[in-house]
Amino acid sequence: MPNDSLVIFDCDGVLVDSEPLAALAYVRAYAKNGLKIEAEVISHCVGMKQADIIAKIHQLTGQLLPENATDDIWGETKALFTEQLASTLDIAAFLSRLEVARCVASSSSVERINHSLEVTGLAHYFGPSIFSSSMVKNGKPAPDIFLYAAKKMGFAPERSVVIEDSRYGVQGAVAAGMVAIGYVGGGHTHDGHGPELLAAGAAAVCGSWDEVSAELRERGFV
Repeated sequence: MPNDSLVIFDCDGVLVDSEPLAALAYVRAYAKNGLKIEAEVISHCVGMKQADIIAKIHQLTGQLLPENATDDIWGETKALFTEQLASTLDIAAFLSRLEVARCVASSSSVERINHSLEVTGLAHYFGPSIFSSSMVKNGKPAPDIFLYAAKKMGFAPERSVVIEDSRYGVQGAVAAGMVAIGYVGGGHTHDGHGPELLAAGAAAVCGSWDEVSAELRERGFV
């Protein structure tokens, strides 16, 4: 096994099947503040950090969540995740077999990442190797979070591979000089999801963790 490889995982939609629940949480949080948005709007925001999502929703719908109401998003999200969040199919088995370094680099807050991993029983696979866009200046599609994670983990970008489900994440990984593998095994996948990730620069698109394993082996990362 290579000892100079790092696998960087996005969290939402990759490790945990959270995107449909996260979209519902936004709808509920906005409704709580007298604003109406559709869950479909959130599909344009997958991979973004919260502040950028709020700005995008405003751009697309004209609905602007008051600044003092942003905590409502996490409140609704946490409740839904606690009740319903599941990991993506077969990810635990994949992580159990993975013998190279790994970490999480997500647009979500550290609190949300940790809660997601605890609820789904995946936290012990990553320990303290959790990185959030809140730790860097620019969120995805900027490369900041991936470069930061690789530096903290002690790996060169060219020996780092990123598993992502969003075009913003793929673009950020490519901008960081890393190989990006698109993952389309989550509950939010849709017609055109794979081609969208390939167009963003993904080296390959996989619908299962067995396919991801094969890609990593073929590319010399495991």
